[in-house]
Amino acid sequence: MAGTPTPTFLAAMEDLRRQLRDAESVADTASKALAARLRDELEREARRLMASLTPWQQCLLARHPERPYTLDYIRGLFTDWVELHGDRSFADDPAIVAGFARLDGESVAIVGHQKGRDTRDRLYRNFGQPRPEGYRKAQRVMLLAERTGRPIISFVDTPGAFPGLDAEERGQAEAIAHNLKVMAGLEVPIVVVVTGEGGSGGALGIGVGDRVLMMEHAVYSVISPEGCAAILWKDQAEVQRAADALRLTANHLKSLGVIDTIIPEPLGAAHMDPALAIRTVGGAIRKALAELRRIGRDELPRRRLAKLRALGKFVER
Repeated sequence: MAGTPTPTFLAAMEDLRRQLRDAESVADTASKALAARLRDELEREARRLMASLTPWQQCLLARHPERPYTLDYIRGLFTDWVELHGDRSFADDPAIVAGFARLDGESVAIVGHQKGRDTRDRLYRNFGQPRPEGYRKAQRVMLLAERTGRPIISFVDTPGAFPGLDAEERGQAEAIAHNLKVMAGLEVPIVVVVTGEGGSGGALGIGVGDRVLMMEHAVYSVISPEGCAAILWKDQAEVQRAADALRLTANHLKSLGVIDTIIPEPLGAAHMDPALAIRTVGGAIRKALAELRRIGRDELPRRRLAKLRALGKFVER
């Protein structure tokens, strides 16, 4: 995307993508042959890169500006989308979208972080960093979903909750904490999908679920590698070391029991074929909902709490 620097390790693949787009835009025989050759080269380069990604590279890939965002999943998977606005207390927060839609004819509630595509939209969405009113809007929709018996689907993709003074003045920590409490006790199925960045409390504020799904090249951590490097080593050159220590990749988190399912991505990651990525996420959501429909309403909070309490490992010395 214009204006967004390309990470060095992706430079060759992004250059091949640009060449391929140019070749496909021309209809003559020579261009078709060139496009076929470029597709083969792009596939080889993507396989080479994906086979040896470091945690820091995974983080950069999770931030790719062409990855599908919440509204892309809504448009690709759901019908009859009706967005609700505002927290009925202070304001609307465009960094979180929330509302109701239908999935295969079933009415569901949807909440999710929304990053911007261009400069104006990023500023409007605050780069996907919610303020307290965003979490309170999400909670309003989730409580309405419980009252009407609708499952909740939550799309997580944020660098973190907004750390500005205005957010702190309006109770950022309290808003997130209250959401954790409310979501833990809701008597409807909750499916959480980490689609890009799962940044700290900003992610957890809409991230308590019966099933937590995570895309193959997404990341999920208590703090960003940049923040970790600044606190522990006071040196941004240590971001790769921080990413290694945070265990933020899908494989790490699956082994620790933090997530339940890893959703495979198209070769080269979700931005290479957004439509396929969206369909794959849809299949994973449908499977999770089918499993959760077999559990009684009053049993859901008990199982959810037991799942949360079982997280974490320690060693006695």
